[in-house]
Amino acid sequence: MARNRVIYQSEALYVSKNINSTASGEHAQLRRVQSANYNFSIERQDVNQFGQLARIDALVLKSPTVSLDFTYYPTDGYNEKALGFYVQNDAKGDTTEANFASGQMAGSSGQNFYILTSEEGSDLNTLTGDYALSGKAAIAIGNGYLSNYTFNASVGNLPTASVTIEGLNVKSSNVLGKTGTITGNFVLSPTIDPVAGSELSLTGRIPSPVEATGSNYVSALRPGDITLSFGDYTGVNATGAPIAVLEGASGINIQTASITLPLSRTPIERLGSRFAFARVVDFPIVATLNVSAVLSEVQTKSLAQMLDDNSKREISLTIGKPGSAAKALIFKFKGSQLQSESFSSSIGANKTVDLVFQTQVGGPTDTSNGIYLSGSYTDTLAGNWGY
Repeated sequence: MARNRVIYQSEALYVSKNINSTASGEHAQLRRVQSANYNFSIERQDVNQFGQLARIDALVLKSPTVSLDFTYYPTDGYNEKALGFYVQNDAKGDTTEANFASGQMAGSSGQNFYILTSEEGSDLNTLTGDYALSGKAAIAIGNGYLSNYTFNASVGNLPTASVTIEGLNVKSSNVLGKTGTITGNFVLSPTIDPVAGSELSLTGRIPSPVEATGSNYVSALRPGDITLSFGDYTGVNATGAPIAVLEGASGINIQTASITLPLSRTPIERLGSRFAFARVVDFPIVATLNVSAVLSEVQTKSLAQMLDDNSKREISLTIGKPGSAAKALIFKFKGSQLQSESFSSSIGANKTVDLVFQTQVGGPTDTSNGIYLSGSYTDTLAGNWGY
């Protein structure tokens, strides 16, 4: 039966451990996805000549641009870990700190992403069986490199995370229910060999979908469970602190907070290859924390004195598990400095203050600068997934 339309109930987004992943355990379904958009563009060079008005050819000289961006409700760090970030696992007693972006800074060939679509009117997550996805449509994006991650929290809304991916290839196919004598959910891989610049003949096995509900899972995080601690930005000795009082009974009333981690990448191309054989992160990486709040009180400060304070301070954003004393996620913004402070006042509105803090991301073993994340996820991903 022909499909008349596709809506959210019929789709799921999967990510692979790396571009050469083939086993079911090396693919994971991303949870709480809210939107997914993808596109590609091809840049062609016109070939013209004297004596002829119209071009005689249009040749591709550069790698095509493939983009994927999606948003999801962050829960316990599982999605972040699947995307290759380093997430300290509090639920499993992990005490080792490492930079959140460590896995993205390490040299790699990216990850593959799969958007699967079931029949119209069918909840994809309720399909069961070893080859529940057999015959379903699949859009695959190969050699995807993460170029931006943003966490957003605001009063009256569920926290969201937005991710931007840059890839090399797009492939459309149907899920196969069997490869040889083995049954399962097999998808043709979109992987591009980064050295030869040609498409590899691989087949990835996708695990059957799951609903990810129950006592072990967080459905969504709530703004009422979010707290920001500004640490050494408070107190009389913090000359580099903002004019606004940040914490305490007369502290600011935070309305929105967002953490942005840009990971812009430069494609490295070479003669003899149609595709970029690597997309390396551009350094330095400057992460930003934006805070917008209703102003309460101000304190005695002087910009001239602020300029003399080059101290680096830590800010933490903690999100509790709904209905529990446990913590779902803890972001640590280390080595930060105040970048700007803006006040706004008008008739009929509360006076507001906007604060911008920045930090420069350090190396994988640098525990004093950058973004750090600890989560409470309990599901296990394949060994050495991410950094």
